Amino acid sequence: MASRKKPIAWTIAGSDSGGGAGIQADLATFHDFGVHGCTVITAITAQNSFAVGHVSVTPRRTLAAQINALDSDLQADVIKLGMLASEDVVTMVSKYLDSFPGFVVCDPVMVSSSGGELMPSGICDLLIEKLLPRADLLTPNLSEAETLLNRGIDGLDDVERAAADIVALGARSVLITGGHLSARNNERHDYWTDGERGFWLSGPNIDTLNTHGTGCSLSSAIAAVVARGYSLPDALVIAKAYVSQGLRMSVQLGSGPGPVVHIGWPQHAIDFPGLNRRLPAHGKRVKFASCDGELGLYPVVDSAAWIARLLACGVKTIQLRSKDLSGDALQQEIREAVAIGKKFNARVFINDYWQLAISEGAYGVHLGQEDLDTADIAAIAEAGLRLGVSTHTYYEVARAHSLRPSYIAIGPVYATTSKQMPWIPQGLPQLRRWVGMLSADYTLTAIGGIDSKRAKDVLATGVGSVAMISAITQADDPEAVVAELMALHETRA
Repeated sequence: MASRKKPIAWTIAGSDSGGGAGIQADLATFHDFGVHGCTVITAITAQNSFAVGHVSVTPRRTLAAQINALDSDLQADVIKLGMLASEDVVTMVSKYLDSFPGFVVCDPVMVSSSGGELMPSGICDLLIEKLLPRADLLTPNLSEAETLLNRGIDGLDDVERAAADIVALGARSVLITGGHLSARNNERHDYWTDGERGFWLSGPNIDTLNTHGTGCSLSSAIAAVVARGYSLPDALVIAKAYVSQGLRMSVQLGSGPGPVVHIGWPQHAIDFPGLNRRLPAHGKRVKFASCDGELGLYPVVDSAAWIARLLACGVKTIQLRSKDLSGDALQQEIREAVAIGKKFNARVFINDYWQLAISEGAYGVHLGQEDLDTADIAAIAEAGLRLGVSTHTYYEVARAHSLRPSYIAIGPVYATTSKQMPWIPQGLPQLRRWVGMLSADYTLTAIGGIDSKRAKDVLATGVGSVAMISAITQADDPEAVVAELMALHETRA
């Protein structure tokens, strides 16, 4: 009998007879992400789109039988916890989790979106004692976070402190969702922290009443994406985009609020959040000028001499990445590179040294992810420079997306020995996915392990530019390689 490994996720939660939340929403989400979903039903609810009429908690023996049946044959990679409607349920589930080695997402469902109480009073303390220490991620909304802390949360500015206090209660990390908080900059903001690191996810403010199952879908999406092997930060970004997509496409089915729609992996930049280490301030976003078309062939070189040589071949976009110079020598190298770029009417980007790029009047600056923590992004924009940002993961794309840069660099596409790109290669399928998601909103370039033989396949993904670090400068005949690659770009255009 054929066997094929597919990620398995359990949802331990209540059944929603209306189909919009609970077990039903979890299974639909698991399916969208290609994960096999198993269920441990903790309660059966009689509810529709506007009311919860009845809740019947699963008897202890029946709950144990479900857990034992799955554990003997369909062990979970990830477990998502939802409605835990009695002390017996909390106690039994926590006992099982004591020996469970996988990732656990806990959505502390306390009240339905229609206002029905789903967690009797007194269980909250038991949940904090028994389950929080085993939760790799807790995903409370505002009212649930307030219940856990037994205090109010005074707007967005108080969320970071509240999240830190929930981690102090025992959770390994927490994502406080901001759907019940006021919008800022026409965005809704969620905050994640593990007590040491933290960041905000800011997604579009979608004007809809059809929000049934939002929390269930978010937490089960995180669980599914982690089961697929993604890191937690990536899973948070993908899951928020998934829910934004579901809210944007939602419709009313009954007399009350409709459910979040489940239509597969998020595909459009409009649904993806921006990611910031600090809460975005009130006011307009920083805005960067465009690059005035595709970047085309994009060599990355280490000297002004190489810039002069390649621009003379017709190259129109190039980057100076100087790692061995400092002080006056570095400034002089950048000054020469900028002057050569202006002579050839070319786009010269300076890697990393944004202050010198500004002072020397460069066309643009390129920043890696680590540079985003220290660079004055507003100063770069105010000086009129273009901005390019390196990305590798969904987390990093979300950081770039929050800045709305002039272009986004995606890589490495192939394996590379470059110390600047030590990551696992993304491959052409993932590059194709990035192009489909981002190309309508951003100028893109692909980088990492690309040579003249691979460039044709890379350009076939639809990306408008190929960046090269060593394939040109280490070639026996750099001018011939440039001519070949420029012809490929022109053919694609």
